[in-house]
Amino acid sequence: GYSVKELSRASGQTVKEYVSPSGMVFAVTWKGPFMPDLQQLLGSYYGQLQQAARNHRKRRGPLVIRSKDLVLVSGGHMRSFHGIAYAPKLWPSNVPVGVVQ
Repeated sequence: GYSVKELSRASGQTVKEYVSPSGMVFAVTWKGPFMPDLQQLLGSYYGQLQQAARNHRKRRGPLVIRSKDLVLVSGGHMRSFHGIAYAPKLWPSNVPVGVVQ
């Protein structure tokens, strides 16, 4: 019900895109020594991340966004960042939520 494209760089950065049979990316994950270009990964959802980040600036811990359009959890520390983002409306009905890691 889906495919995974894994993009790895020599720097240790790994990004996985979860793609539905219709070709839509419904989720992305990342891990590595630095943050990926989230504007590129999230596309039109990036504005929601910017707004949430403004409100999160003074708190410690992971950045968590939960809306009807975007779910994102991003955390880590220097040289060890990780995260997941997905669009609930694009999630294929036959794919269990736990498959995205």
